[in-house]
Amino acid sequence: MGLSERKAVYFYYPQAIPPVPCIDKENCIMLVKGKCGVCKKFCPADAVDFKQKDEVVELKVGAVIVATGFSQFDARKLPQYGYGKIKNVITGLECERLLSAGGPTGGHLVRLSDHKAAKKVAFLQCVGSRSVRARNSAFCSSVCCMHSTKEAILANEHDKELQSYILYTDFRAVGKGFQEYRLRAENQYGVKYIRARASDIDEAADGSVIVRYEDGETGEKKELIVDLAVLAVSLVPVEGIAETADVLGLELDSNGFIATDPLCPVQTTREGIFACGYCQGPLDIPESVAQASGAAAKAAEYIVKPRTSVRG
Repeated sequence: MGLSERKAVYFYYPQAIPPVPCIDKENCIMLVKGKCGVCKKFCPADAVDFKQKDEVVELKVGAVIVATGFSQFDARKLPQYGYGKIKNVITGLECERLLSAGGPTGGHLVRLSDHKAAKKVAFLQCVGSRSVRARNSAFCSSVCCMHSTKEAILANEHDKELQSYILYTDFRAVGKGFQEYRLRAENQYGVKYIRARASDIDEAADGSVIVRYEDGETGEKKELIVDLAVLAVSLVPVEGIAETADVLGLELDSNGFIATDPLCPVQTTREGIFACGYCQGPLDIPESVAQASGAAAKAAEYIVKPRTSVRG
């Protein structure tokens, strides 16, 4: 997420499969300047080959599964929230990295302006979502309300003095046990839910964040001063999905996702090509995993089932 630096030899992430390091060819001194090569000398498996080149591999396959994931809406397109200008305004995924024990701060939720511990955090929902404006996303991203709730719980578990506020349009807890999880956040971890949509964000002289909003219950205009503002930005179709669909001969729906059969959500508009996860619509992790199993089963079925040729 660009929150810290890494070495030129690194792991994609701690649970990477396969769990082997790779070399960043754009920053490796050996590949850029032809000097160094220390990693090759010390690699016990003798697995470093600086002479390798990128290659295009052609495969003849019986089925294809599209699982391209999603991209984040660029919060800079909504300048009223100050993302990219105010250091203590971050996105949900950046907050996720800060809360991770393997992240840049070792799990400590801090203000990026001075690295002091954040004691008050506001989570702003629907940033770029559920908007009729052409530049935004008209649909609900589905996962943001629960994702923010999870982050608020993790933040409080790490620091019992931390207070979280979630400003929401309407809270959407769409899965089994989700509403109970929200109530647990509220009652056990002190998360405060405010029905409101923030109008704009400013920065105070000490680096604090001033969130202005209209209270959805009373209609009053209010301000909330916090250490961090976390934007739950819209999750949109992955960049380049139109080109991928064109290559595969697939149709897209009105929101730019891979179009699928309403009665079989892994079946695309072309026989033998299946889709799973966020590429065909907003989904959380459990649903994506279930769809992945379904797509794999449909692909296997398509490959092994006998097909009769029909003469014209």
